[in-house]
Amino acid sequence: MKSIRTRGRPTWRVLAATVAAGTLSVAAVTFGMPYAFADTLLSDTFEDGNSNGWSKSGGSWSVVTDGSLVYRQSGQSSDARTLVGQPSWGDYGVQARVKPTGFNGANRHVGVVARAQSSSSYYALVVTSGGAVQLVKRAGGDPVALGTGSAAVPVGTWATLRLDAVGSSLRGYVNGNLAVQATDTGFSSGRAGLATSYASASFDDVEVATVTGPPPTTGPTTGPTLPPTEPPLDPGAPPIGFASVNALGQNGTTGGAGGPTVTVDTPAELLAAIAQSGPLNIRVSGMIALPGPMHDVTSDKTIVGVGASSGITGGGLNIGIPVSNATSPPADAVHNVIVRNLNFRNTVDDAINVQMFTHHVWIDHNDLSLGYDGLIDIKRGASYVTVSWNHTHHHTKNMLLGHDDSNAAQDVGYLKVTYHNNWFDRTPQRNPRVRFGEPVHVFNNYFVYNTDVGVACQLNSGCVVEGNYFEDVEVPWSVSYAGSRGRLVARNNVLAGTSEPGDSGGTVQEPSTYYSYTVTDPNNIKAVVTAGSGTGKIGL
Repeated sequence: MKSIRTRGRPTWRVLAATVAAGTLSVAAVTFGMPYAFADTLLSDTFEDGNSNGWSKSGGSWSVVTDGSLVYRQSGQSSDARTLVGQPSWGDYGVQARVKPTGFNGANRHVGVVARAQSSSSYYALVVTSGGAVQLVKRAGGDPVALGTGSAAVPVGTWATLRLDAVGSSLRGYVNGNLAVQATDTGFSSGRAGLATSYASASFDDVEVATVTGPPPTTGPTTGPTLPPTEPPLDPGAPPIGFASVNALGQNGTTGGAGGPTVTVDTPAELLAAIAQSGPLNIRVSGMIALPGPMHDVTSDKTIVGVGASSGITGGGLNIGIPVSNATSPPADAVHNVIVRNLNFRNTVDDAINVQMFTHHVWIDHNDLSLGYDGLIDIKRGASYVTVSWNHTHHHTKNMLLGHDDSNAAQDVGYLKVTYHNNWFDRTPQRNPRVRFGEPVHVFNNYFVYNTDVGVACQLNSGCVVEGNYFEDVEVPWSVSYAGSRGRLVARNNVLAGTSEPGDSGGTVQEPSTYYSYTVTDPNNIKAVVTAGSGTGKIGL
């Protein structure tokens, strides 16, 4: 779906930081910051099934399905470009997810285009067949490299490329990290686009936004220090579902209750806050760009966004200790964490990962999209988790519960998770995909246009799927999606549009033996969930 607008949603600043051994190394943090974003000029996810507005030159361009709908250039026998937008666009950034699918020889490339005068005159940020990333200029002849860095993107792998052009400064980012920069005065304005050179590729989630302000400097920080503490954070209503259960020495999920409250608006402050020991309430102000891939969250934390437009881009949150072969909860298992009212965008791995017997986690009222792997993955014996009132969209591999068919030793008896009142918005698969967990309670969610499967219950897991609204879902629920069968009870669900019942069977533990809950009339769930899910709905 393409939109062009003169005033867009608040956007973000991106930076890169060096992090050693999973902890913040203060003396070594170096920031590569792009410019402040102002207005979104254009976005296109191609979910409307067409490429209207794009002008093509060379190659074979079409919208095809690759998990979700993407824009693909399938030829490898020539250069190919496709351009969009206005010739008058001056200082802006162009970003897209890019997946090379084949290179026809050495010194071939795929990438994004800025300030295009024509199909043969432009700047581009490209990844090459030789494992490099380059800023190139083309002025009617062959491309000339203005700068080269290292950022291999193998064939078949998605990466997020961003090219910022401000004045004479050109800065290229790969997966949120500054990879290459150069200066050139040849082109001051022009259209945005995509390009391949004797290579084929898929492109998705194109966004063009204006950027303003002078180029920032780079260098070591002198922090981090946390801001002064503030009045206590009102936690609001407690969670429903497994996060409310008294188990494993934890009675419900309270996060940072009883601890101080801080507001953070820089990566250094956020990383220091989530790593601090003891109860802490963390208010995230604005979009904070973290380096990839993942950052550890310690026990007894509440992490909330301020208003509707705060959140995290680039890096994700890892709620759990490092992976081991333990088969029972270790003494230092992470527990009692709340994540609410945050936007997650363009994460280079998972947006939120819960692992290694972590327990009592509440993930609520977030907006998650455009990640690389999972948006919310729960695995390796994690349990007593509630995932509620989240809006997930523009992403393929949505939510995983249990990561591998061979992980029964850690997972059986755990992975007890409640999913309620979430909006699974055109997320093709893993809504969620379940292995081993029981009971997994999926109630009062709105599923729309999930083109692969809704709830997939495998590997002897036990799922109760009730009171949901499924609209135009290919397979609303299944016990035979892939691998050995699970057990699933489906009751009181609404099937709208093209949705038809999936396969189910077997007996499952009743969630009501763990906690009390009320199922809203599923006929009302579409309206209830679309109005109430996501950020900006809970007064934080």
